Amino acid sequence: MSDPYRLALPLLRLLPAETAHALAIRALKSGLVPHPAVRALPVLATRVWNLDFPNPVGLAAGFDKDAQVPDALLSLGFGFVEVGSVTPRPQPGNPRPRLFRLTEDQAIVNRMGFNNHGMEAMAQRLARRKAAGRGGIVGVNLGKNKDSADAGADYAAGAARLAPLADYLVINVSSPNTPGLRALQGRDQLGRLLERTNAAYRGGSKAPLLVKIAPDLDEADIADIADIALAGGIDGLIVANTTIARPDHLASPLAKETGGLSGPPLFEPSTRLLRRIYAMTRGRVPLIGVGGIASGLDAYVKIRAGASLVQLYTALIYRGPALAARITRELAELLTRDGFTSVAQAVGADHRQGHG
Repeated sequence: MSDPYRLALPLLRLLPAETAHALAIRALKSGLVPHPAVRALPVLATRVWNLDFPNPVGLAAGFDKDAQVPDALLSLGFGFVEVGSVTPRPQPGNPRPRLFRLTEDQAIVNRMGFNNHGMEAMAQRLARRKAAGRGGIVGVNLGKNKDSADAGADYAAGAARLAPLADYLVINVSSPNTPGLRALQGRDQLGRLLERTNAAYRGGSKAPLLVKIAPDLDEADIADIADIALAGGIDGLIVANTTIARPDHLASPLAKETGGLSGPPLFEPSTRLLRRIYAMTRGRVPLIGVGGIASGLDAYVKIRAGASLVQLYTALIYRGPALAARITRELAELLTRDGFTSVAQAVGADHRQGHG
């Protein structure tokens, strides 16, 4: 953790969580966040979906909902950044307060409700970025408007508008904070949704299409999603979104707040699901592992469980802007220690050794 952040952290903690987040975005936009020393580590370079990632550690959607600071975030050492979730029309999201720090558990509960400025505002920002020739991998996470009666039309519209400006797209059907959204993960609903989304943009863009799934799926839904992935309707899966479950060991009184739980309590259930999906898809579908990552070891566990890439968000709130650089250093050391010369060699290693 950088010294400026260590000094600022107690002050940020005095502010409501969402106010502190807005200040962090403003600081990144103004160039006030110190950049950690980031060194390219050859062992971490990896290629997925014909994209060259300098390292496999990404920032999950939710931090930069409107693509205001993707380049500032990349400069912190992330191998890629995912912006959004973005909806076709702007929407305010759920009433405040809607973001809660579970400090005792180093966790977060949120019920933001896809608050964002809409896809047109994001498209303009990403178009300016593209025109400026900025490098770095930026994915776009797509949501639906809360009052939309046709989810398929919303995802298709987002894909058509943003695919030419994104390195990859994500269909988010797993947030617990939009009524009815998680029902779209069923075989028939998801199949129709993917068909419409693919038709909306495949002709004009080769951007890979991923689906982000919930950690609370039952066995039938897991099997259906694995089948859809193997059938070629999508290019990858993100495992997993926040959970509606509340483990008994949570210490914070705010754990009772409604919304999605993220952070360390999500690590074990999301990693179990990751192992399951990797086994069911027989390693043929690239997976992004998300949930509770706060160290290089956490990232390594996800990779060995089957993740080609990993993402984090909650730990950034508690550990500060030097986190990505630290995790990548630790991950490189672990890979080298175990004799791997690349990330790809380690993907799913536990399954090959009979641990999966």
